[in-house]
Amino acid sequence: MLLQKPGLREIDWAMFFVVLIICGLGVLQIFSATHGSVIWEGSWWKQSIYIAAGFFLMWVVSNLDYNSLMQRVYPMYLATVVLLIFVLLAGKRAWGSTRWIALPAGVHLQVSEFGKLVIVLLVARYLTELRGELLDLAGLLKLSGMILVPMALIAKEPDLGTALTYLPILGIGIFLAGLPWRYWASIALIAAVVIPVGYSRLEPYQKGRIVSFLDPERDPKGDGYQLIQSKIAVGAGGPWGKGVTKGSQTQLRFLPVPHTDFIFSAFSEEHGFVGVTFVLSLYFVLLMQVVQNAQMAPDRAGMYICMGIAALILFHILVNVGMVVGRMPVTGIPLPLMSYGGSSIWSTFLMLGLVNSVRVRRFVN
Repeated sequence: MLLQKPGLREIDWAMFFVVLIICGLGVLQIFSATHGSVIWEGSWWKQSIYIAAGFFLMWVVSNLDYNSLMQRVYPMYLATVVLLIFVLLAGKRAWGSTRWIALPAGVHLQVSEFGKLVIVLLVARYLTELRGELLDLAGLLKLSGMILVPMALIAKEPDLGTALTYLPILGIGIFLAGLPWRYWASIALIAAVVIPVGYSRLEPYQKGRIVSFLDPERDPKGDGYQLIQSKIAVGAGGPWGKGVTKGSQTQLRFLPVPHTDFIFSAFSEEHGFVGVTFVLSLYFVLLMQVVQNAQMAPDRAGMYICMGIAALILFHILVNVGMVVGRMPVTGIPLPLMSYGGSSIWSTFLMLGLVNSVRVRRFVN
């Protein structure tokens, strides 16, 4: 059965309210970060619309049977690959990348964001159908190959940051499925060979980001500028922050894109250590709710889905927060539910809807 309307008691209300609070803080920070901006003024209102639509999408997916979705995952995977190829051939180009499909009413969809949902379902189905107790080398290579295809297309856009977000879904899947230690050693050896080769094939600006991460003062007005300004903003917040629309780095436009990739820097400046602790605690609760639903899942497929989504959200948080404090290279990975952008918001809500679908099915199976 594809549809299963959840009752009010079956909805994960703790997750719902935590998501609502995080989104509310994001809208507040977007309002503050774009205050007085000629280009981005009103982004907070658009973000509010994206969030409202996101809650609707989460409710729709909560009504769907995730097992039925998994049965359709291979056509969904093929459609994702075709759309990614279309993006490369005829997508909208902005900021040096071709990542979006332009739709009416000024809406731009980033296919790679929605591809994460497909990869979660793909990994869940593939690992659920394993015949043996452990994942063997042939199975690992086949699954990895299917995931590397969309990753390569996304990296070609170029959008290496989003491409890398597919890896934690694969990683947590093969970890839970059980992989002999000798294969993990082989993966580490392959990574040691591939990483230097991959670095040599990066775009010049991508290499610059890595160099600036290691030594931002080497080019303070160029590649190191974003990281330096971000660290200044985070440090300027102090214990309590400067207040909404009061952050000097944010309001004087020293901090680049403070409503998207560097929204956590702007939030840190205006809300301080206390605000940062509060929002990170909310993310912790959100992750624990997803993991709890994985533990209560009625089958292995539901467990793989929830844990894949938890790993993906955790990866986003660690990379984005690590980036703004100088512990990770600068990448275009948004902070879930806070950074401005419709595709990122909608893909996250769709995945949380999947988590709630797993929760609902435990009362049915």
